[in-house]
Amino acid sequence: MGQSAEFGRFLKAMRSRLTPEQVGIAVTAGGRRVPGLRREEIALLADVSTDYYTRLEQGRNIHPSRAVLDSVARALRLDAAERAHMMDLLEHCANSQRSPLPAQGVRPALRQLLDAVGTVPALILGRRTDVLGGNRLAFLLLADFPSMPVHERNLTRWIILDPRARELFSDWAAVAAEAAGTLRVDIGRHPSDPQANQLVGELAVHSEHFRQWWAGHRVVTEHAGTIRMRHPVVGELELNFEDLAPRDDPDQTLRLFTAKPGSPSADSLSMLGSYGAEESFSEPPSSTTDPAQATMRGDEGHSRAHRGLS
Repeated sequence: MGQSAEFGRFLKAMRSRLTPEQVGIAVTAGGRRVPGLRREEIALLADVSTDYYTRLEQGRNIHPSRAVLDSVARALRLDAAERAHMMDLLEHCANSQRSPLPAQGVRPALRQLLDAVGTVPALILGRRTDVLGGNRLAFLLLADFPSMPVHERNLTRWIILDPRARELFSDWAAVAAEAAGTLRVDIGRHPSDPQANQLVGELAVHSEHFRQWWAGHRVVTEHAGTIRMRHPVVGELELNFEDLAPRDDPDQTLRLFTAKPGSPSADSLSMLGSYGAEESFSEPPSSTTDPAQATMRGDEGHSRAHRGLS
């Protein structure tokens, strides 16, 4: 996935979602051959030449100024997340080597937080939303990630491809679309990551929904929200999620799931913890695919509350 080409595809997708009416352009009789605005119309709105904007959208090796980029972003009506994604796509060299990124290990501070959250379901997510760690209640709530092959321990992959995820989330389509948008942000930061591109390819092959979402170039940077679930053990749940990321390492996040105190969902989470008190989570043999992937903490004394992902 060439970075310059990806930048051009992003501009084209953002252009195609706009209508002449939205930007105050009069529509002439005879219809329009392309969806959204024409290149010359965006160029006019951005106060650049049509030729220059065309070269931008074609992914040519040019170096636009910040003022030009700001003008293009305004013309395309990009929000803050989309604007940041556009800059990510430009920041990385199109000819960067497609060598694997260093394998991730759980940051000690996040591991300590994971140990400290107690009965709150928690996951540690890495690049590409790989599941690097988590606690027992998170696995009971979502899926037994430690039992999966290494390449399948990915939250976005699980949400989009696993039928159990489709049954679990009451608003599965919205949750899955947001997961795809989050992956899009990661691709912007690491456009030459082979594992990320393999994941995108796998999702595109197996999911028509994903192909449509990906073609729309939506980016999602939400770090908090609410999800509704139909859990097979405890029934209906309404949970809030919150992402905590170190300032110096945006590629690693602690995701916490909480319920409003005193709510039926809080009671159900407590019930789920009690139900799974004696559950253990299988841990597959170490894989050479990513040998330095972070480990889950082991609590062998009572219920093996934190399991290793190695």
